[in-house]
Amino acid sequence: MVSTAGASATAGPTLAVVAREAGVSVPTASKVVNGREDVAPETRRRVTEALNRLGYVRRPRFDASRPPRQVDLVVHALDSSRSGAVLRGVEEAAYEAGLDLVVSAALSRTRAGHPQRGWLDRLAVRGSAGVLFNLAELTQSQYAWLAQHRIPFVMIDPVLEPPAGVMSVGAANWQGGVTATEHLLALGHERIAVIAGPRRRMCSSARVAGYRSALASAGVAPDPEYLRDGGFDETLAYRRMRELLDLPVPPTAVFVCSDRMALGAYRALAERGLRIPDDVSVVGFDDLPESRWTTPALTTVRQPLAETAATALRMLVRMMDGERPEGTRTELSTRLVQRSSTAPPRA
Repeated sequence: MVSTAGASATAGPTLAVVAREAGVSVPTASKVVNGREDVAPETRRRVTEALNRLGYVRRPRFDASRPPRQVDLVVHALDSSRSGAVLRGVEEAAYEAGLDLVVSAALSRTRAGHPQRGWLDRLAVRGSAGVLFNLAELTQSQYAWLAQHRIPFVMIDPVLEPPAGVMSVGAANWQGGVTATEHLLALGHERIAVIAGPRRRMCSSARVAGYRSALASAGVAPDPEYLRDGGFDETLAYRRMRELLDLPVPPTAVFVCSDRMALGAYRALAERGLRIPDDVSVVGFDDLPESRWTTPALTTVRQPLAETAATALRMLVRMMDGERPEGTRTELSTRLVQRSSTAPPRA
């Protein structure tokens, strides 16, 4: 049996026949077969359908007789304690599974967290057996590329709701928002503000929804002035906290939807000469190491970042073995870690 660059390994159709069937040029059909990214989604779909319809057999990019040994972790950045926790969880789970791990910050220099152009091409060259995306927002073309090449992947805290059938793992953000707000309500606060992340982010909108739900259950009408978008940015959260303090009736407590943003709120309160928690109570979200180092130590909602990442890796391994986990969304529980930044409001 003879294999050539332009034909299948059997007496099947040539690439020229596939190109003619799909109504594209041979170089375009070759790009699809070889996993190139620079193909329009509709063109990729037509070529893929022609390949399957005609029975074209793709040449393997790596030795299929060897068990897969390498997975990729694509992170948003490598310079944050959050990324460090994700990396630790994936690394430990990969070691237990006997897998090699390749880590890249392919999302760090792009707008909105899309993988850099050409990154998927390099993934194909490496012969990766699976991919974990952390805080990523994939384009429809990139989803189509992964599906066409049958590379299993799992999203860790995806930015947007993934397409149907895409596996994802994250924290119970809605319940975390409920827990944070119920804690402040139980202390006697009713003027509770929230500094949220970007509205389009799944985790941020879920935390705010939990905040609203807890207020509604307690019969407290939310004040629209108390809802501020901090963009998961410390400096922007500092500004939003100042805006809240400038209101005619400022809040007595604030739920800040990330620990990094809580640091900005701390700074704004300190500049106004206000004490935490005597004047204003603050609750964060994440339980990063920074939350223990602040003064006073931050009461926060712990999301299990390392455990979430390890769960995603184990799910990916099952997919690599041909299994299909039940359900497409897995959520790990959050819990309140009570420290020194919350107290009953002043009489």
